[in-house]
Amino acid sequence: MSRRPLLAALIGLTAVLALLAAGCGGGGGGKKGGNATALPASSCSDIYYEGDGSPDYVIASDLPLQGSGRAQTVQMTEAIKFVLKQHDFKAGDYKIGYQSCDDATAQEGGWASEKCSANANAYAQNKSVIGLIGTFNSGCAEIIIPVLNRAPDGPVGMISPANTYVGLTHGGPGTAAGEPDKYYPTGKRNYIRIVAADDYQGAADALHTQQLGLKNIYILNDKQAYGLGVATDYRNSLNRLGIKVAGFSAWNSKASSYTGLATQIKARGVDAVFIGGLICENGGKLIKDLSSVLGSGVQLLGPDGFTPISAVVSGAGKASEGMYISVAGQPNENLGPTGKKFVKDFGATQAGGQVDPYSSYAAQSADALLTAIANSDGTRADVAAQLLKTKVTDGILGTFTINENGDTNANPVTIYKIKGGKQTTYKTITPPQDLVKGA
Repeated sequence: MSRRPLLAALIGLTAVLALLAAGCGGGGGGKKGGNATALPASSCSDIYYEGDGSPDYVIASDLPLQGSGRAQTVQMTEAIKFVLKQHDFKAGDYKIGYQSCDDATAQEGGWASEKCSANANAYAQNKSVIGLIGTFNSGCAEIIIPVLNRAPDGPVGMISPANTYVGLTHGGPGTAAGEPDKYYPTGKRNYIRIVAADDYQGAADALHTQQLGLKNIYILNDKQAYGLGVATDYRNSLNRLGIKVAGFSAWNSKASSYTGLATQIKARGVDAVFIGGLICENGGKLIKDLSSVLGSGVQLLGPDGFTPISAVVSGAGKASEGMYISVAGQPNENLGPTGKKFVKDFGATQAGGQVDPYSSYAAQSADALLTAIANSDGTRADVAAQLLKTKVTDGILGTFTINENGDTNANPVTIYKIKGGKQTTYKTITPPQDLVKGA
């Protein structure tokens, strides 16, 4: 999932260092949950635990629980609870409680660097926290990973169901200098993700473009690292496929109108525009103006920064109709027997019975983290080491392994289409390695 500006991440890291210097964080102010000390109530829920006795440790999730995507992320927390309850709140010999933590603010309407900083410090200093599920946004992960990497008795293991920014785990076009090593100051890896990175997403979007028969593409980005990164990966893959790139430029998220930009794009005779960036960066207005000037004959395409898709529809209205949006991961209908059983059983606990695909990824993250804890010697450092050894057979997401970088070997990317104002599954693409390497 998407990534905010590097400047915000640097501000967040500065805030973390200030908190550490002040001796803040830890379990201070939190309620006791038996043997485990709770994280601060300012960001986190009470400890969820229905097992025997008292929990030995706490796992936390770090997700944006405010803004347009709130329904999606709140359901992810419910999926984590569902899995924990299935495990009887145990991971091997260890009794595990859970806290849901919010990295968003009302002002931002999504994740905020200062919240990510404060949360990171709280996780690191509270030794009851044995592992973390998150984040949803890659920019927040940039802030949290290095803090947990150098945590006392750590590093603390972290598993993301949603981060896609390439530089969190490996280098490549569109990544910044020093990535990914700068996120791991101890030299030990403590972070894994179970979704495809943006080099896969860019390649999948390029293949989809080819399959639609589109031949002249204009690429926009929101000038942020995530948007520029996924746009660069897409451009590189188009070049390898021999598809013309009519232009590559940025849009200003503070602009009041994009009709001038749209007019310039129209002059290039394009048949598609790829919008690399975030819906919250004035993406709704951009879609409206592009659609108004370019007309229905020009296809609009976007990556997972344009999720939840309901926010695109509400922000752009009818102008979003027919737009394709890619999301790293597979839809629930493509899951195997274990995944479909989860969707059925968990869906029965949800209003309307609908299960967001990210909830399946959150549930798999919880299951993998509990397995790592069960296989560990009970220390933070060993849980992190066990996460890097993750091998799942017939799990909620099927069968996959994690490599030494923390990346999964299962990399499907699903293309959704907005039809009748709703999200519809169009197709799932797993791009070949030779195209991904060129992204």
